[in-house]
Amino acid sequence: MHRFPDGAHVRLRTRIEGAYVYANEDGYGVSMSPHGASLNAVWAVRRLVRRGTSYVLLHGAAYGRYLSVTRDDAPRGHGRVVQRLYDDPRRRDVLWVAVEDGDMTGDVVMRNRRYGPWRRYEHPDETISWMVEAIPPRQDPPELPPVVPPPIVPLRGTMLGRQRHVLPQPVSPRSIQYGRATDQEGFNPLVWSTLWFDGQFVSNLRRDIANALGEHDELNVTLCVRGGSQGRLTPLVTDLPGDEQAMEIVVFTTGSQEQIHYP
Repeated sequence: MHRFPDGAHVRLRTRIEGAYVYANEDGYGVSMSPHGASLNAVWAVRRLVRRGTSYVLLHGAAYGRYLSVTRDDAPRGHGRVVQRLYDDPRRRDVLWVAVEDGDMTGDVVMRNRRYGPWRRYEHPDETISWMVEAIPPRQDPPELPPVVPPPIVPLRGTMLGRQRHVLPQPVSPRSIQYGRATDQEGFNPLVWSTLWFDGQFVSNLRRDIANALGEHDELNVTLCVRGGSQGRLTPLVTDLPGDEQAMEIVVFTTGSQEQIHYP
């Protein structure tokens, strides 16, 4: 399918509603959203051939996790599209076949290797047709989102107008497995260091990993997330998902890796 070249970035959009496939911020769910400009609506293409069949795999440009299908919380006899790690080469629920709809619009129908056509969650008997929007690569990496301080609210019971920061809800630290890549050898997937990270701000994660590696300037490191042991690397340029799931991060020296492509 020429609409899904290996290594490209695309958006999937419904023709009728104009909604995009969107990777939810919890790192698991997938929804339909009008926010096509968001990185959460962008998917990187990977092509894979198994037993003579050419498959399309799509992993999110936000979190690097793969479009998959599960029976959990789905209508009886149907599946629900979610984000998952690609951690087993035998997995079939991350494999898709793109077939032209046949209505001369150029739209495609996505058929999952395990669960069949991608159908509407609310109307599971209706198959979805998708417009595939190609996204040209960026010349330069985007700026990381800023760290947002907690909101300030006035103290109660005072007439002096004093204010205080509202502390965020405590969360469990997330396990970050990270490894340094070299220009000559890439990275060793068998050798990882561990860092426990609080919060979701990617700027803080880059700072903490740079400190752990002895880098004096955090701008010298570029982070890529790996969406499972079989997953491709995805540049990590957005804040972390809210599920606190462990993440694998490969660290490059900024500007050294020409194979990193930004949508």
